[in-house]
Amino acid sequence: MPSVIYRLAARALWLLPDRIVRAVVPSRYRFDPEAAGPLPVLETPVRLYIGPVNSAGQGWQWARAAERNLDGTGAVCLTIRLTNDFAFPSDAEVPATVHAWSRRWATRQREAVTSGFTHVIIESERTIFGDETTSSVAAEVETLTRAGLRVALVCHGSDIRLPSRHARSSEWSPFRPGLWAKTALLERQTAANAAILRSLALPVFVSTPDLLIDVPTAQWLPVVVDIDAWASDAAPLASLTPPVVAHVPSRGIVKGTDMLDPLLRRLDEEGILRYRRIEGRSATEMPEIYSTADIVLDQFRIGSYGVAACEAMAAGRIVVSHVSDQVRDHVRQATGLELPIVQATFDTLEEVLRAIIADPGSVGSAGQAGRDFVRAVHDGRRSAEILRPFLQAQWTP
Repeated sequence: MPSVIYRLAARALWLLPDRIVRAVVPSRYRFDPEAAGPLPVLETPVRLYIGPVNSAGQGWQWARAAERNLDGTGAVCLTIRLTNDFAFPSDAEVPATVHAWSRRWATRQREAVTSGFTHVIIESERTIFGDETTSSVAAEVETLTRAGLRVALVCHGSDIRLPSRHARSSEWSPFRPGLWAKTALLERQTAANAAILRSLALPVFVSTPDLLIDVPTAQWLPVVVDIDAWASDAAPLASLTPPVVAHVPSRGIVKGTDMLDPLLRRLDEEGILRYRRIEGRSATEMPEIYSTADIVLDQFRIGSYGVAACEAMAAGRIVVSHVSDQVRDHVRQATGLELPIVQATFDTLEEVLRAIIADPGSVGSAGQAGRDFVRAVHDGRRSAEILRPFLQAQWTP
């Protein structure tokens, strides 16, 4: 009931004259052209707009990949900016409160996108024009297609991964009873988002291969990392001192941090390794942090791999994680390459780490293999080729 009241109040509020809005609405909820400036103007034949979540910086990375690899293509990424995010790069930003509440910003954004772009990719089933009190993805798609734009959607993970399905299929799932308070909410949200995808019948991309289980009609759009930004001359496991094992619990319940911490702390106390749990660092700090690690532990509950694992591989680190057979098989079939992430589960991690540390040769050239894999699959070229049919089907130079 409170949410309904807020929505009705918001609808009435944004119908008031500007002078009244300025008088009664806190500044953080008002549309400030200085805080949410105009979108960049593109002159290319194909003009792609991606937004509004830029999860792990991927909206921006896909935009750059399209521009670098597809002739005649320009792209803009818009990000809803939160106060506690990782400050990933973006072409345009809007404060979350403005996106959620400002009808004035929504009107300006709608006009700019429909008049300035030819293609739109909507991320995570979120409204790109904001005004979430009155709008919907379906309504926005109708507006865009009526204006002649081609529209697709991209799913990032928790927006479409159905918890009940995942819990049935994985013994390590974070969605099993008693593990995550958000599970019931995510069940409702992902089911609703799946219904949106079915009703719109538009092209759908997913950022990780495991999501193809939830959206079988989708295409895998590989995440993109800046290879050069993560490059490191330091070879892993080259020192005679205990190796540094790093873990970045960006979302601890998904990564399995609750299970990893006790084991890693115990091995640290034994002198087997030095454990570094990395938190509260910006995206720009991570390349230097990874360059001082030997082994990076990614995630052990979802069964997939994403941006963090690719960044660690690009840095030449030994990446250890739980990756399902479905994901490894799809990567092999789609790319012809083996995913060079060392397999481990909670049950086998200690054994795997002790074996690697006792005999670094047991993982061979995994560091270099990781670099080569990321350059072949995640430097943007493959992602641009996946986008090519959507972006260039109706355009020839």
